[in-house]
Amino acid sequence: MEVDAVFLDRDGTIVEWVNYISDPGDVRLCEGIADALRGLKSSGCRLFLHTNQSGVGRGYFGIEAVEAVNRRMFDLMGFGEDIFDGVCVATDDPTGVVAEDSYRKPSVRFAREMAGKFGLSLSRCAMIGDSVCDVQTALNAGMVPVGLWREGDDPKLKQAFAERGAAIHEQVLDWVKSLGLQS
Repeated sequence: MEVDAVFLDRDGTIVEWVNYISDPGDVRLCEGIADALRGLKSSGCRLFLHTNQSGVGRGYFGIEAVEAVNRRMFDLMGFGEDIFDGVCVATDDPTGVVAEDSYRKPSVRFAREMAGKFGLSLSRCAMIGDSVCDVQTALNAGMVPVGLWREGDDPKLKQAFAERGAAIHEQVLDWVKSLGLQS
């Protein structure tokens, strides 16, 4: 399978999952993520970050905290922010009314905008993440769905990924290697 672009979730995909992470000191990279992104980028893939950050919409922390966490993530990876061709931080509170034109996953708005901006066919793009919402975003947009499931995760999550036809891997790097890309 060849992909022209990859949309990645942040929490649980690039950085280890921490509930409502807002402190840069809590940022830990997922295993192999820097190598995975390097491999994708060197193969010519465009990379996009698409993250739901409802802690902002719920009033738990401000967008500045999200940006600080992102800066720490970039520092730990050893990349500048330009590793991503586009970044979308969706701050909606899902317990309220989410606008129809929201960027909150599983919305396809960000994917469609990036496809238009960069001349991408979404059928040649992938979305990778650790939640059903990420896989559903891929399906809604016509992208290749990739779900991350690790030992200790809820088996129902793995089943939900399988039912939706998602490739299932433990880490982003595992999926990159399955594509035959060097890291």
